[in-house]
Amino acid sequence: MLNIVILVVVVMGFEVKKTIQLKSNHPLHDVVERINEKGGPYIGVVMAYPTEELALLSSGFFLPSSDLPSLHLSGRTFNIGKIKGVDVIYVMTGEQTLNAGITVQILLDVFDIKGIVHYGIAGSANDSIEFHSEKGDLPELKFGAYNFPEKGDNLLAKIEFTSQQLYSNGQPMEEVFWLPIDPKWFSLASQLQDMKLVQCVNETYCLPGTPQVVYGLRASTADIFLDNVAYRKFLFSEFNISTVDEESSAVLMTALTSGVPCIVFRGVSDMAGATDKLTLSSLYTLAAANAVSVAIEFIGLIGSTYQTLEDH
Repeated sequence: MLNIVILVVVVMGFEVKKTIQLKSNHPLHDVVERINEKGGPYIGVVMAYPTEELALLSSGFFLPSSDLPSLHLSGRTFNIGKIKGVDVIYVMTGEQTLNAGITVQILLDVFDIKGIVHYGIAGSANDSIEFHSEKGDLPELKFGAYNFPEKGDNLLAKIEFTSQQLYSNGQPMEEVFWLPIDPKWFSLASQLQDMKLVQCVNETYCLPGTPQVVYGLRASTADIFLDNVAYRKFLFSEFNISTVDEESSAVLMTALTSGVPCIVFRGVSDMAGATDKLTLSSLYTLAAANAVSVAIEFIGLIGSTYQTLEDH
């Protein structure tokens, strides 16, 4: 079972390399060249689910390009426009790590991209948002420890957690388990902590407390939908993981491989393995709306930061 651990707000910063472009005989070569010359460099905005795309469109902040609003390539739709005056290209990846990694690689190879903003919904693994000390060796998940009513032998044996091989431009391959954070983008994201988020789905259904922006928590990514209370508690107690999703690590590692900065915003939609499924649809909508709100504000901060640098 693949379980790559990342951070809820994660940024990798390296020198941005020039986009590869399509082959000269590709039927869309001239169109892509026009997109890269007329706009950009762009911020790539990436989401996985239709609910998350709808949240962006419903916000009214995405303004499609009047010249060429979208491009269909490799079965995906790349949407060109602006958010808060910043040139962006947004694309929906589809679910799970393979789809996410392929889509981001196409985005980076074809278009002039200076950074990736990834947002979406996630399940929570954190009951109390508290912190634990670091552990030296990677723990094992022994299924027998969760036998009911008593612990004992289990034919499923155990899961061993391992590091991943990370390849990136100009760097030797390295084994990683936690991915580091770029301090500049991390500091930029910290300015969003006081943002006001949406608390109510409608007039009759509201969250019991006021939602908040919390940055710097750890998250996990795997090609499974986690609906298991014991496993969720294990991830939190052993790794201090606060959220679980199926795409973030693939988006991040693909961006890192190409030397492009990337940041992840996830809105908590449910407590993994312990949520009334009748409420999930409403919670997904609310979580997606809050995640895209934070992503939009961050894009605005990027625009202001880049403009300040150009003015100087």
